[in-house]
Amino acid sequence: MACISPALTRRLRSLAVACLLAAAGGACTDSAPHPTAGDAEAFVADAEARLLELWSAHRRAAWVHQRFATGDTADISAAARRERLDGTARLAHAAARFDGVELSAALRRKLLLLRTGPAAVGPAAPELRQELWDLVAGSGRAFDRASACTMQTGACLDRPALERLFVESRETDERLDAWLGWRRAAAPGRPAYRRFVELANAGARELGFADAGARRRAAYDLPPEALGAELDRVWNDLRPLHESLHCLVRERLAETYGTAVAPPDEAIPAHLLASPWGGRWDELHDLVRTRDRDLWDDLTRSLERRRVDAAAMARLGERFFRSLRLGRLPASFWERSLLVPPADPDLGCRAGAWHIDAGGDVRLRMCVAGTGADVVAVHEMLGRAHYRWAYRFQDPLFRVGAAAGAFEVAVGGAMGLSMTPGYFVRAGLIERAPAADDIDVLLRRALDTLAYVPFGLAVERWRWGVFSGAVGVEAYNQTWWELRRAYQGVGPAAPRSEAAFDPGAEPPVAFNRRLLPGVIGRILQFQLHRALCEAAGDSGPLHRCSVFESPEAGARLRALIELGASRPWPDALEALAGTRSLDAGAMREYFAPLAAWLDARNAGRRCGWARPEVRLGRTLGAAPRA
Repeated sequence: MACISPALTRRLRSLAVACLLAAAGGACTDSAPHPTAGDAEAFVADAEARLLELWSAHRRAAWVHQRFATGDTADISAAARRERLDGTARLAHAAARFDGVELSAALRRKLLLLRTGPAAVGPAAPELRQELWDLVAGSGRAFDRASACTMQTGACLDRPALERLFVESRETDERLDAWLGWRRAAAPGRPAYRRFVELANAGARELGFADAGARRRAAYDLPPEALGAELDRVWNDLRPLHESLHCLVRERLAETYGTAVAPPDEAIPAHLLASPWGGRWDELHDLVRTRDRDLWDDLTRSLERRRVDAAAMARLGERFFRSLRLGRLPASFWERSLLVPPADPDLGCRAGAWHIDAGGDVRLRMCVAGTGADVVAVHEMLGRAHYRWAYRFQDPLFRVGAAAGAFEVAVGGAMGLSMTPGYFVRAGLIERAPAADDIDVLLRRALDTLAYVPFGLAVERWRWGVFSGAVGVEAYNQTWWELRRAYQGVGPAAPRSEAAFDPGAEPPVAFNRRLLPGVIGRILQFQLHRALCEAAGDSGPLHRCSVFESPEAGARLRALIELGASRPWPDALEALAGTRSLDAGAMREYFAPLAAWLDARNAGRRCGWARPEVRLGRTLGAAPRA
C-alpha cells in the first residue's frame, strides 16, 4: 500500500472540510462522495479551531465595549458578533451533512451541539442568513434606543429611567402611563418578528428539525417533544408554593395601591411589579418583608463598619472556594476582572462570568456596591467562573455548561444557597447569627428563584407556539397574555389588542435570549445544593446548610464541573445527586418553613386567580390550569 505524505493528508483533509462548508452554501452537489466518520472527525477538528477564533474575537470586542462604550467600540463589537453568528451558522449547516453517518458518541454529541448551540440559525443561503442577522441586530438596537413616552406629561423615559421609576414610584397612574408608553414603542416590531420566525424556521428545517423551537429544545438532552411535559411536571409540583407567594405579593400590592387596582382573586396587573418586564420579583422584597431589618441589612451594616470593598469581597468569596479545595483562579482573573461600577453612567453593568478565550482567560464583570446582597452575588458569580475554569481542558465544543448553560446557572445558584447566617459567622462577617426566624431570608430567595420559573416557562412556551405555527401572528398578543396569566398570575395593566406587540417589549424576545437555562438552572440549583450538603455530612435543615470548608462537597462539585457539556446532563446529575431527572422536591424541602408560614398566613384569604386554557398543539401540550 502506497504511503501518503503528511502534507498530502492535510491537503485532502482541508479539501474535504472546505467542500463540507461549501455544502452549507449549496456549492457541493449530490455527486460529492458520501461523508464518512473520518470526514466528520476532520470537520469537527477544523470547526472547533474556527469556533475558538470566533468566540475569542467576539468576546474581546464585547469586553472592550463594556469598558469603553463609544460608537466605534459598539460597531466593532457588533461586527465581531455578526461574524461569530454567521460563522457558527455555516458550521451548523455543514454539520447536518453527517446525519445518518455512524459516529462515536462524543463525535455525534459535538455535531448536535453545533446544530443546536446558536440561539438562531438562518437558512444556508448567504443573503437569507444576512437578513436574519439584520433582523436580530435591528430588534436589539430598537430596544436599546426605545423610550417610554408618557401621555400625561409628554416626557420620554429611556430604559434606565423607566427601570428606576418602577422601583421608586408608588403612583399608579404614572406607572401605568410609562408601562403603556414602553409597549407603544415595541408595537412596530411585529412584522419584523414575523419575518424572523420565518427565517429561523427555514434554517431549522434545513438542519433537520421540525421548526426553530424544536431545534432549541433539542439542546437539552431530551426528545424535543418531551421537554415541555417534563418542565410542566416539575412546575405542577412547585405551583402550590408559587400560588401562596403570589397571594402574599398581591395582598401587599393591594395594601399599597388599593384593591381597585390589585383586586383579590385576579392576576396581578403587570405595571404594579417592581420591573417593567415582570420576570424577576426580587425588588418586591421590601413590600413583603416581615421585619424592618433582615440578615441582608445586618450584613450590609457589618460590611460598612469593616470597610469591605469590592476586591476584599471577591477575595472573601475565593476563600470559600479554596475551602472546597477547588483550586485557585489564575492571577489574570484578579488583574482583569471589573468589580466596581463604571465612571460613565451610560455603561451598563450586567453581572456575569466571562470566558474570553474559552481557555485560561476567565474574568468577572460586576458592580459591587458593598451590600449584603452583593456578598451572595459575588459567590454566585465566582461559582460560574470556577465552572468555566474547571472545564477549560475539555474539547472546545464541550467548554460550556451542561444543558445549554443551565448547569452554570445551577452551580452559581447552589453556591449562593450556602450563604447562610452560619457561614457569615464562620467567615467573620457577623458576630452572631440573628435570633429571628429565617422567613425573610427565604422570602428574598423565593422572589429571586421561584418567581422566575413561571415567567421563563410562559415566554418559552409562547416562542415554541409561534415557531410551531400553533400561535399565529393574529394571536401573538392574546396568547402572550394568556400564558403570562396561566403560569405567572400576571395580567396586562390595561386591555390589549393585536395592534400591539407586547412580547417585543420584553428583553428575552427583543434580544432573542434563551430563558430555559435560567428556568432549569433555578430548579437544579436546589438539587445540587442538597446533594452537596449530603456529601458534606450536614443533616440539618436544607436552608441552613453551607458547604463551606467541606472538601468532600468540593470533590463532588469538581467532578461535575470538569465535565462541561461532554456528557448529557442526566449523566452528570446522576453522578452528583443520584437522580437523572429534574425534581422539585429539593426546592420544596428548602422552602418548607416558608411554605408552612405562607399557608398559616394565607388561611381564610382569597388566593389564586382564573387561569385561561391555552392550547399550543400536541407536541407542546397545554398551559397548566387550576
